[in-house]
Amino acid sequence: MSASHPLLTFFMDAADNCFPPADGGVTVLPPLPGGLECSVAFTGHAVVATAMTEQAVYARSPDGFGESLSADFLRHLAGPKGWIGVTDATLTARGTGGPPRLAELTGADDHPRVRHARWLRTNVQVHGDERGLITLADGLAGRRELSIELHHAQDGSRGHGRALLSDALSLVPEGEPLFAAVSPGNARSLRTFLACGFTPIGSEVLLRPERR
Repeated sequence: MSASHPLLTFFMDAADNCFPPADGGVTVLPPLPGGLECSVAFTGHAVVATAMTEQAVYARSPDGFGESLSADFLRHLAGPKGWIGVTDATLTARGTGGPPRLAELTGADDHPRVRHARWLRTNVQVHGDERGLITLADGLAGRRELSIELHHAQDGSRGHGRALLSDALSLVPEGEPLFAAVSPGNARSLRTFLACGFTPIGSEVLLRPERR
């Protein structure tokens, strides 16, 4: 995805603890590359990237207090048959740099996590070891984005997620913002990210609309 999309500024500002005004408003931006759109909720303010006109967006009365992620509004954005992703918590942390602590993996293209990353993101890199794998990619609005999956999440892997995620931060230059989208219902994963220094900044839903 292009790093020049204006939504990227909102994410980078939030990583520096600078948020849009909590005024209940909704900012409408152009659609994302690759046929994707999104609705992103910050505290008291929403940002919608869509090919719809502002008038069409505001016609459904979204707001920055949660309505921008309601099922009815998301279906309005996506159209009757468009794809609507899950609602994820948006998290951010900083790279630690230094010597890379994970090797790049080859031959992982058939892994579901990697296939999903390539469907939504660009410049996907895969790293990992016997504990699991992580993907690094240019994600929503061009932000640097990370995802993680353990090979044996329920089989004596306690602590592996935190260790793997901490090692993944070494793949990003020190101080560079890194983002992750984590399902709030996946409490184990969410606790892992929080324990490794990731901070919640909002929530988001990706869409691939199909309109007449």
